Amino acid sequence: MTEEGLLDLAYALDLPLVATNEAFFGDEAMFEAHDALLCVAEGVHVADRDRRRLTPEHRFKSAGEMRALFADLPEAVDNTLVIAKRCAFLLEAREPMLPAFPTPEGESETETLRRLSAAGLEQRLATQVFTDAMEAGEKERLAKRYRERLEYEIDVIARMGYPGYFLIVADFIQWAKQAGIPVGPGRGSGAGSVVAWSLTITDLDPLRFGLLFERFLNPERISMPDFDIDFCQDRRDEVIRYVQEKYGADRVAQIITFGTLQARAVLRDVGRVLGMAYGWVDRICKLVPYNPASPVSLEEAIARESRLQAMREEDSTVAKLLDIGMKLEGLYRHASTHAAGVVISDRPLDETIPLYRDPRSDMPVTQFSMKYVETAGLVKFDFLGLKTLTVIARTLDFLKARGVEIDLPLLPLDDAKTYAMLGLGDTVGVFQLESSGMRDVLKRLQPDCFEDIIALVALFRPGPMDNIPRYIACKHREENPDYLHPLLEGILKETFGVIIYQEQVMQIAQVLSGFSLGAADLLRRAMGKKIKSEMEAQRQNFVEGAVAKGVPKAQASHIFEQVDKFAGYGFNKSHAAAYALVAYQTAYLKANHPVEFLAALMSLDLNNTDKLNALRQELMRLKLELLPPDINRSGVVFTVERTETGEAAIRYALAALKNVGVHAMELLAEERTRGGPFENLYDFASRIDSRTMNKRQLESLIQAGAFDSLNANRAQVFAAIDKLMGWANAAQQDRSTQQESLFQESTESFAVALPEIEEWTMMDRLRREYEAVGFYLSAHPLDAYGVLLERLQVTAVADLFDRLADGKTERVLLAGTMIGKQERTSARGNRFAFVQLSDSSGVYEVLVFSELLANAGELLESGVPLLVTVDARMEGDAVRMAAQKIETLEKVEAKTGGQVRIRLLDERPIENLKQLIEKEKRGEGVVRLVLPYGETEEVEMQLPGKFALSATTREAIQRLPGVAEVRES
Repeated sequence: MTEEGLLDLAYALDLPLVATNEAFFGDEAMFEAHDALLCVAEGVHVADRDRRRLTPEHRFKSAGEMRALFADLPEAVDNTLVIAKRCAFLLEAREPMLPAFPTPEGESETETLRRLSAAGLEQRLATQVFTDAMEAGEKERLAKRYRERLEYEIDVIARMGYPGYFLIVADFIQWAKQAGIPVGPGRGSGAGSVVAWSLTITDLDPLRFGLLFERFLNPERISMPDFDIDFCQDRRDEVIRYVQEKYGADRVAQIITFGTLQARAVLRDVGRVLGMAYGWVDRICKLVPYNPASPVSLEEAIARESRLQAMREEDSTVAKLLDIGMKLEGLYRHASTHAAGVVISDRPLDETIPLYRDPRSDMPVTQFSMKYVETAGLVKFDFLGLKTLTVIARTLDFLKARGVEIDLPLLPLDDAKTYAMLGLGDTVGVFQLESSGMRDVLKRLQPDCFEDIIALVALFRPGPMDNIPRYIACKHREENPDYLHPLLEGILKETFGVIIYQEQVMQIAQVLSGFSLGAADLLRRAMGKKIKSEMEAQRQNFVEGAVAKGVPKAQASHIFEQVDKFAGYGFNKSHAAAYALVAYQTAYLKANHPVEFLAALMSLDLNNTDKLNALRQELMRLKLELLPPDINRSGVVFTVERTETGEAAIRYALAALKNVGVHAMELLAEERTRGGPFENLYDFASRIDSRTMNKRQLESLIQAGAFDSLNANRAQVFAAIDKLMGWANAAQQDRSTQQESLFQESTESFAVALPEIEEWTMMDRLRREYEAVGFYLSAHPLDAYGVLLERLQVTAVADLFDRLADGKTERVLLAGTMIGKQERTSARGNRFAFVQLSDSSGVYEVLVFSELLANAGELLESGVPLLVTVDARMEGDAVRMAAQKIETLEKVEAKTGGQVRIRLLDERPIENLKQLIEKEKRGEGVVRLVLPYGETEEVEMQLPGKFALSATTREAIQRLPGVAEVRES
């Protein structure tokens, strides 16, 4: 309808007019950035022609512009203000609306909490506090401390009106544990509560580790308690379903969250819609500091990082990426559900707040975000999924299968084997302790007690990390601890005079200045927020309290300043202790049961080939065997089995192979369980469901070696795929029509003869294996050059970290096969490339500049084993490498000589051997033949001339009938 028609309709029906402008962005300068944002939202590229587009006129026009546009209808502009006033809405704060917890008749929630907590405490004391060596009097004295703390906490909880909250949390955690769902030992300040420990909400003894209840629930500051609970990530949803069923599906909802475009995320999104290569954008993103605790904006990152500035100046595409990124940073990207937050109400939620339906979930979602649901009176519970708990659970299942039972709550915290492993920095896969920086700290610290792990969890963060050297020096008695005052030695002795924890700040205020722990918690909060007026009042109270205890005023003021400095980044000890316990548990499992632990880790990373390759390298380092995928032995996920020697080994998972799919592998495993192992290829083909197993999946299985136990010639099996699929389709049709099969006799009678074909060469076999697995599994192309690499003193990339620890640039010889390459053009028109290579110890990347790229470009297309000379240096936790020279290992081998010794069983291979050697180029290598002489002796002879026998030729010689051995030296 035209504007004229709308006006006529409005006047005819006596309806008011309103003037609008469809505004999508603030001003015209935002047009290009908003256009990119539209592409992000719709998953298209800026360069795409057939996509939604706006114009610069879709900006937010000023009142003056709108008045000018609608000069003939001034009342239409006036009415926009009328509508705006009618839309005003303010949320009214309400008291928390917790559902009533069902209690026995005649018993209040407080009485139920007291009864259950008291019983739980006695159980905890009996199993985790008392020892057989303790006498009755000692047990009673010890128990008195716990019982008094329990009564104090219950009184506070009851006075604040939160018994129901504790009972609700305890109920669903206890249900989860009874259902066999792994639950974390605690998270956040809740681990400081004896009531929580007694109700099995947490699994850490607060008194043993000096954890404070007031850090969780301050009697001097009314606020809701907030338990964050970690569940096994695979079964977290079961616990949420239990809560829905118990309290009503209409009273339980997830919480909405709005994803914003943060610095790195906005670069990735904008880079994608601009059509930039992922690897290039990823490299730019990694120059933006990542600190979730104190996020750095793009503008700040560019100001700090000279490489970003240089990229922006040299490359117009990078400049455009950064410019658009800065304009979009901070905007909302999408709505989704909070990773953990769930609200439980005492009434249907639609009576209280508006709800939203997430298309990916059948559970209602609040339209209010975290901050506002609590204002609206809804109580939040955090159900977090922690992958590490799933890893631990699977490890324990593997151990249970071979008769080893481990009770995690009773795990000894003084296992010497565990601390020895930590001291070596062997923490790949260990929760919280596996980064390269943390491994370096562990080697310097040599932890020997659980308190060291707690301290590391708290210290290894920006800011407090600066105190790690002092902590280590004081632990090893290289420096003397500074306790600030004799009264504080008992508080700071555990951390060698370094104030690490927020709880220490509270205890210092209590002991030195007479604060109650509630008041001390208020001091801690004030120090964290750095509010000047509040800090002055707190300083006065602190100093006056200390002076009253005999501390000189100047010293008291100095101590306040020191405590204030540490409090700014002090860590919650309750959280650090709880996560240190999970770290210790994973370290214990790795130190004592590495095969089961690493199998569990690998199963949780089925689709992450980079992580699987890193774990495979860890297995190699530990000299543990990774068995190849096998159609008759592999599970859907990684499994543990015993080898012929009785050693434990990990069997590669079928579902970890590329292009096979978890569901198809589950069906395959079910058929194998039902009908027994597959006897041969045709038995396999006749039993699989051809509707879920296709040609591409078979190709991947064959190339990975999964059929080697049925037929070791992969080339032959690969060539027979069409025949196998035909057999499978015929067998499937027979089953679906319930007909007698034409193939009911033995499979041998009707087996289609396999094509006569020679096995792939080693290089081809490994290339195909790489395509199916994602990395070299059974061997590496460089293995054929082992002697040469040793002779040239080539460095394994895994050893570079140690070699470059001093931070200097070093020229290093590396070997590798290329697995990826991204070429770029600088603003000056020069081509350069980032090249990814692999050696037997890992994957690495080198920067190749224009001149070398032009000279060695063909080598980077061939996929042959290379020798790369690089200049390498450490930058943070990463190694940066620039290539200086690239050549093939075959060419280097021809130049450097060496000796190949060929042992023959008889004269049969001599003619073929002659032909193979004559095809090779002349080089610097020596060839020696060892032939049998008589029945017991041998004769050795050197062939005239010098040769360059390639790895392919050496392999071909080894295959000749009558050749016993080909050995390099």
